[in-house]
Amino acid sequence: MSEEIFRPADILLPDVTDMQAWSVIACDQFSSERDYWDRVASRVGDAPSTLRMILPEAYLGGSAHEHFAREISIAMRSYLGTGVFSEYKDSLVYVERRLSNGRTRRGLVGAIDLDRYDYSPDSRAPVRASEMTVPDRLPPRVAARASAALELPHVIALIDDAEMSVIEPLEGQKNSFEKLYDFDLMEDGGHITGWRVTGGEAARVAKLVNGLRGAAAMIIGDGNHSLAAAKTHWDGLKRNGPEDAAARYALVELNNVYDPAVEFKAIHRVVFGVNAHSFVRDMERAIGGPGRCGAEWRSSGEGGKISVAASCIGDAIEAVQSFVDGISEKTGCRVDYIHGDDVLESLSSAPDTVGIIMPAMGKSDFFGTVLSRGVFPRKSFSIGESRDKRYYLECRKIV
Repeated sequence: MSEEIFRPADILLPDVTDMQAWSVIACDQFSSERDYWDRVASRVGDAPSTLRMILPEAYLGGSAHEHFAREISIAMRSYLGTGVFSEYKDSLVYVERRLSNGRTRRGLVGAIDLDRYDYSPDSRAPVRASEMTVPDRLPPRVAARASAALELPHVIALIDDAEMSVIEPLEGQKNSFEKLYDFDLMEDGGHITGWRVTGGEAARVAKLVNGLRGAAAMIIGDGNHSLAAAKTHWDGLKRNGPEDAAARYALVELNNVYDPAVEFKAIHRVVFGVNAHSFVRDMERAIGGPGRCGAEWRSSGEGGKISVAASCIGDAIEAVQSFVDGISEKTGCRVDYIHGDDVLESLSSAPDTVGIIMPAMGKSDFFGTVLSRGVFPRKSFSIGESRDKRYYLECRKIV
């Protein structure tokens, strides 16, 4: 098996006049705020858009998944057949994303080899998951990838590059690269600019990535389940197919964990359909105790703190998640995962609803924690605020 982890790809970008309508935020954002996605749909109108090729989780439920899957397949093949795309072969894309807080996050879009990635909790692969993968969440995603002609990445893979030798030097070279796009993202998503890196320079940069030393070359920060679905699909294909095919690779954006604009934010929990006082009392009894980490709760204008009996943030998050899962299984209450304190405060003001403000992780502990204790519990952290998540933009053929 090749030692190559990261490589240039044949990247598709649209030939459209309205790039803002084309690019929409990751499907797992604003999952309890349909009004956000309704505004996006209104803004897009009839324009070509990645909105037609994704299923926002805010619309999950009932038969929505099957309907969206059919529409997504039709849209992908229509865009491919009607000349919407231009193809940039053997390319990387150097990305500068100006965030809502004014900082600029630098990234590099290319393809990773799924044979070099393993999402199991005890993985020793060069590319690993950062959080626990929930098997029940994979089948719909695997089915969607199996029927898709294109992939649209919202996966962010983090590299441990303290010397800033890979991505950061490209800033000084960008004026010599072909500029591919430069526009404001919708819904206060900031601004994004991308430059094509190709030829010998792309090969040189990929070699630097593949030469990173350590127990793991990359850890997946965002999009863990999407990448796990791609891996599962590829593992099924290669049993009876070629060793090298388009589906063996997945397009991702690399970020350096040491980039000052890379911030780790907590992902909060909102529990719907519970008696707040009983819920908090039971939570304190189940997981409360002396520890370095804790959580806060909010409900109908009330709130408080709970000290969690745990020695590290990973264990504290696991304790909270285990309690919430147990209550959900026992009572059937609904749980959602929220980015942003303001959204949590708003949602938890409703009757019979409890919001849990989770502790945030220091990014300096990220690689060390994953390598020492294994994956974090699911929904442990987010890279940046909701509006700063990756927007769909680049595409790649996978069939």
